[in-house]
Amino acid sequence: MSNEAEKERLAEEVGERWISFQEALSEKRKYPTSKFNAFAKSTRKYIRVLGNDSLIHRDVANAINGLVDFLKVERRRVPDAVVQEANRLESIVFSGYDPHFDGDEPPDL
Repeated sequence: MSNEAEKERLAEEVGERWISFQEALSEKRKYPTSKFNAFAKSTRKYIRVLGNDSLIHRDVANAINGLVDFLKVERRRVPDAVVQEANRLESIVFSGYDPHFDGDEPPDL
C-alpha cells in the first residue's frame, strides 16, 4: 500500500472514530473514555504516518481543531486524562511537537 493510500485510510479511520466518540457523548451516564482513547490512538497513528508532510487531511484537522474547548463545553466533567490527551493531540498536529516527552527529554533538561 502506498504512503498516500495509508494516510487516506488512517484519516478515514480517525473520522470514523471521531463520529463514534461524538455519538457516545450523547449517552449522559458514563464518560466514553474508551471511545475517546480509540480516537486518540487512531490520530496518533495518522500523525506517525504523516511524518514531515505538512498537508493534514481536512477531516483530521477539523476533529482536532478546538478539541479541548469542545470537550470542556460538551460535558461538565471531563476526565483529566482526556483533556491532557486532547491538548497533546492539538500540539502535535498544529505545533509539530509533543509536549509530553515520556523519557525522551533533551539531555540538558
